[in-house]
Order: sequence, then C-alpha cells, then structure tokens
Amino acid sequence: DLRGHMAMPATGVGLRSFGDDDGSGLTLKGIQLATRPRSTVTSPADGWVVYAGTFRTYGKLLIINGGGGYHVVLAGMERINVDIGQFVLAGEPVGEMGERKAVTAPIADIKAGQPVLYVEFRKDGSPIDPGPWWAKNSG
Repeated sequence: DLRGHMAMPATGVGLRSFGDDDGSGLTLKGIQLATRPRSTVTSPADGWVVYAGTFRTYGKLLIINGGGGYHVVLAGMERINVDIGQFVLAGEPVGEMGERKAVTAPIADIKAGQPVLYVEFRKDGSPIDPGPWWAKNSG
C-alpha cells in the first residue's frame, strides 16, 4: 500500500541508486544520499526498531521492521534517537547525520567529508529497489 507514497528519510542529493556500482566494484543494494551536516533523519515507514547501534565503519545503523517481511536499513548517522523495541511512525525523527561522512566506501561524486545516508529496503531478507516506493515529490 505504501508503494509510491513514502517520503525520503532525509533531504539530500542522490549519489547512487540501487544496482549502481558502489565505487569499489560491488553492486549497491540501496541508495546513497548526500545530506547537509546535522540533517534530521526520519523513518520512511511505520515499524518496530529491531537494531539501533554502531555497525562497522558505517556510523550508526538503524533497522526498522515494517511488517510483512519488509525492513528498512538506515546507515551513516552520527546519532540515533530511538531504542530497540520502540515503534516509530513514518516521518518521525529517528536520528541525525554528523558533520562529515561516516561511510568509508569510496564516493567520488561528492566533496570529501560530506555526510552520506545509506538507505536499503529488504523483503524477506533480500535487498529490493526502493525507487518505486518513494513519493514523486520526495527528496
């Protein structure tokens, strides 16, 4: 029901899309958005927070279970404002970007250090293209 109606989790410029080369020779399983420093990150869907914490070199990572086998992964934040087990609503602030890029994957398209939010949708554990889910006026 949400296909074509979800708002982007942050205002930004799209760097790479689902299926693009990620800059290191691998295929991107989500999207990358260049944001402004300290941008607010919101939940694109209602759901339960199933993970909230640091993950490798990607800064803070948040996973939201939207039900029906769907999960949303948000990575690259400096701060997460929700807790595991918490129910969040679409549009609710869930985190904040930092002053600079947390993701270590090569991103030549932007000036060094600009914050980058990584967004991935999963259905039954497999990445899916989030493109069709965004509202036309989103982003």
